[in-house]
Amino acid sequence: MYSTGGTYDFIKKMGYEATPIESLTSFPPLLGGRVKTLHPKVFGGILARRKLAEDMQQLADYKIPEFDLVIVDLYPFEATLAATDDVDKIVEKIDIGGISLIRAAAKNYKDVLVVPSVNQYDELLSLLQQQEGQTSEADRRYFAAQAFEVSSHYDTAIFNWMNPGNITAFKKSESEAAVLRYGENPHQQGIFYGDISDVFEQLHGKAISYNNILDLDAAIQLIEDFDECTFAVIKHNNACGLACRENLIDAWKDALAGDPVSAFGGVLVTNRTITCDVAGEINKLFFEIILAPDYEADALEILKSKKNRIILKKKNYNFANEQFRSMMNGVLWQEKDQVIETGQQLEVKTQETPSADQIEDLLFGNKIVKHTKSNAIVLVKNKQLIGSGTGQTSRVDALKQAIEKAQHFELPLEGAIMASDAFFPFADSVELADKAGIRAVIQPGGSIRDSASVDYCNANKMVMVFTGIRHFKH
Repeated sequence: MYSTGGTYDFIKKMGYEATPIESLTSFPPLLGGRVKTLHPKVFGGILARRKLAEDMQQLADYKIPEFDLVIVDLYPFEATLAATDDVDKIVEKIDIGGISLIRAAAKNYKDVLVVPSVNQYDELLSLLQQQEGQTSEADRRYFAAQAFEVSSHYDTAIFNWMNPGNITAFKKSESEAAVLRYGENPHQQGIFYGDISDVFEQLHGKAISYNNILDLDAAIQLIEDFDECTFAVIKHNNACGLACRENLIDAWKDALAGDPVSAFGGVLVTNRTITCDVAGEINKLFFEIILAPDYEADALEILKSKKNRIILKKKNYNFANEQFRSMMNGVLWQEKDQVIETGQQLEVKTQETPSADQIEDLLFGNKIVKHTKSNAIVLVKNKQLIGSGTGQTSRVDALKQAIEKAQHFELPLEGAIMASDAFFPFADSVELADKAGIRAVIQPGGSIRDSASVDYCNANKMVMVFTGIRHFKH
């Protein structure tokens, strides 16, 4: 049994015989311990193929022992990262020799058993006891697979630290996987790669599902675009209700009024602390999840009255500016759409200019349409979502859906604004909006027929502004 310094001392104190590794390599630990095992007499004994005569002859020629078992526990890089911001201390916990030993032993699994982590000690002990010290090639291959998983996870953690703010979100190891109840449907398996607890704390309710995570992501991305007191209701990744008000209870009531039918079973999200009076109101509705930055103690007790209701407290988490999707035989990557237009960026294209209130509603609607599935139309009045058309193959159909929603819930369209996630190739949508009472339109522009929509607005005393930025969300 050969060992390096600290482990060698520990083994000796337990009363077992061991040989210090430097007696094999004829080198003491170098560079403050950075170099201990990186030597041909160590790696030769691990990598030698027992059935290859040339390999065995070289071991004999250079008096290299055959290593049958390699046990490594890597430097605690992640624990050090969590405990300190000292770059020098973190760098010193990047294991070189340990990783090399693990990979060498795993590569030669036909002859060598590798144990890559303290977490495998019990499994090793059980195996050796059951099989009287013997292991099969299948056993050794199994441990080799665990070894590469350990090294992959370790290297991923180092990569993410070394490469902040760049393409890191997809660098996840299997150790960061959370098995979900199922995928989008019960017959599909589902796994989340990442640590949800970084984003929020679960205060109550059942386990979070695959679809919950999709809706929560949509809710978080949406609410982070609003600074004012805002309440939103999310259903199938889209906002079905949203309002900004001076106080939270009014924001809740007006968000719910936008579509009280779709709100049933939805995800509620706000950027303000849930108070007792608000909790009493929202408790009247059946909803699956609520996400807020905090809760008053009495409010939390009210919301906990439903056993399975998921109550989440949002943490301050800096999300990466990137998105990934698995697609065909690869992965799509893109920067997130983080553009939020301001009043100074709006280009008025019509003879009628927008009032201050219209500008507020136009910008408000543009934020919502950015987070709505394309083709998307959003109708807004007085900072309240009063109708939306989502995921339609025709922009006209999206507008018709939005108008019908508003009319069904008796929300006034006269004087409302319309936000579109992309340009209007024809004037038909603008004409339909005009006849419903909508007086202002915000869109990116960019169609070769932009003038048709602008001309219609001029002829009917409507406002139209261009942003120059498309907000598709497929």
